[in-house]
Amino acid sequence: MASMINTKDLALNYITNELGEKTAVILSIAQFEELLEDLEDLAIVAERRDEPTISHQDLIAELKQDGII
Repeated sequence: MASMINTKDLALNYITNELGEKTAVILSIAQFEELLEDLEDLAIVAERRDEPTISHQDLIAELKQDGII
């Protein structure tokens, strides 16, 4: 699993209005896609927050029983 993007590493460019106030952001397609992927991952984590958990040992046993490992 790749790590989440560090916002300090983003190469952002800003669009400003006539008062010099930031109104929009420009970033590379690659960075945009990485941010979208991170957002999707966080949404999945939030959806699964209340799901029951199992121990690592039980997971390994279940995977072996199913012939996955």
